Amino acid sequence: MPAPLRIGLAGLGTVGVGVIKIVQQHADMIAMRAGRPMMITAISARSAGRDRGVDLSGFAWEDDPVALARRDDIDVFVEVMGGHEGAAKNAIEAALASGKDVVTANKALLAHHGQALAEMAEAAGRTIRFEAAVAGGIPIIKTLTEGLAGNGIRRVMGVMNGTCNYILTRMEDTGLPYDVVFEEARALGYLEADPNLDVGGIDAGHKLSLLSSIAFGTQVAFDAVELEGIGEISIDDIRRAADMGYRIKLLGVAQMTGRGLEQRMTPCLVPCDSPLGQLSGGTNMVVVEGDAVGQIVLRGAGAGQGPTASAVMGDVIDLARGLRLPTFGQPATSLTKPVAARSAAPAAWYLRMRLMDKPGALAKIATKLGEAGVSINRMRQYGHMDGDAPVLIVTHKATRDDILVALKTFRTTGVLVGEPVALRIEDV
Repeated sequence: MPAPLRIGLAGLGTVGVGVIKIVQQHADMIAMRAGRPMMITAISARSAGRDRGVDLSGFAWEDDPVALARRDDIDVFVEVMGGHEGAAKNAIEAALASGKDVVTANKALLAHHGQALAEMAEAAGRTIRFEAAVAGGIPIIKTLTEGLAGNGIRRVMGVMNGTCNYILTRMEDTGLPYDVVFEEARALGYLEADPNLDVGGIDAGHKLSLLSSIAFGTQVAFDAVELEGIGEISIDDIRRAADMGYRIKLLGVAQMTGRGLEQRMTPCLVPCDSPLGQLSGGTNMVVVEGDAVGQIVLRGAGAGQGPTASAVMGDVIDLARGLRLPTFGQPATSLTKPVAARSAAPAAWYLRMRLMDKPGALAKIATKLGEAGVSINRMRQYGHMDGDAPVLIVTHKATRDDILVALKTFRTTGVLVGEPVALRIEDV
């Protein structure tokens, strides 16, 4: 049996402990599958004394993850600390400079610095693997870089934040408003320390930008991702959408068009009977459309100790086998800088508004839609509430610009109460 692959592990939170458990519990199986044994030789974390429920006595300890990355007795540096600046970035750079491959779960770091780090890895003859950074246990990176390498990718889309999906499906199942379910998710520990990373779409936007790079051969362009969170989604929206046969999801969509690369992470409506519409709880789903393979759907746990540690170890085992692919699926220097484009393709839209209870109110709204070039597919008016009339409209396909024009002119009618809600209906 060849010499063991020696791992340096930085970060002993949920994922780091999960990695240790897998290495300790499945040592013989991993050695057979990888063709060589695995061993963790050194570790680093913020606190050395805390009980983490696993035996750490056999590992060398480093207070500084950069010192860990430079150790001569490790072959692969595994970073599961998090943070897109500071210690994580410095340690990964040190590992590459020391001739070590890197495995990371750090989506934010790669979304902000992925191109520079990939070029650094390439120059050193090393690679960065990051399956655990996108959709937890779903092997979407491996699918794109290996299984679908012979396809021109037309579109990547999916639900990539389990917390948002939990909140939206919990609202639908219980009838509870957003604020109540948000606090419930916080109490359960589902939210990041900064909740806006989850509910604001930032976490999922990081993931989408990484998938876009692999799918379309472009440099990571997180700054070009159109972001909109779920904070404005009401229980009324969820109920009204269901009445029309749809569910609301925080949906990421990336596609290359003649105008440039479209990347958006926004609340959308999807048909209830579609795979995305049937997705519930904290589960993630990624849909890929290739020119040869057609549409494939990957579904699974998007977070958690076991699924994320599983993804980390999948990458480590590939390195042990000698599989060393470019970080984003092709040489970093060949990745093109994308032209950012906002979606111009027509789509059906869901519009919800409250109108004054007065004759001709709805006719005025319909007239403004027509003047903006937007035609109505279906319309429903609900019972009056406090002198207001809730109205739901599903349009035929219209451009985003036409919808924005219509929304702006609604305010000139004098019949609108509050701000209307407009959500794209995604063709899935």
